[in-house]
Amino acid sequence: MNAPQPELLFVYNADAGLLNGVLDTLHKTFAPATYPCSLCAVTYGARTMYPEWRVFLERLPARTQFLHRDELARQYPALRATSLPVVFRRDAAIEPWQVFLSALELRPLDLAGLMQAVETRLRETNQPASGL
Repeated sequence: MNAPQPELLFVYNADAGLLNGVLDTLHKTFAPATYPCSLCAVTYGARTMYPEWRVFLERLPARTQFLHRDELARQYPALRATSLPVVFRRDAAIEPWQVFLSALELRPLDLAGLMQAVETRLRETNQPASGL
């Protein structure tokens, strides 16, 4: 019997909404050094998700979901004190979320580094190996 797929929750250090998205895009474009969401910066261009990130997510042996910080506060209030951006993991919906990749770990990564970090961490935390 196969173990259920793990679930990854990616949380952006940005608020949801069209206006917030426009403001974030402007911030990323004109002052990237001070942009507070390294996860947004490496996975999204001006308007859409980078195609290579989308393909990576589609082939990942995990379910994924994405939230903005205001959505996290509403849906999972116990997690709102966690430094953002962050990636959480759980193996079943009844289990609590655990930090999978912290804000500190995400900060220096480019897109290739993020994809490698996710794959490596999944391999390390899946027993037996997931075959990535």
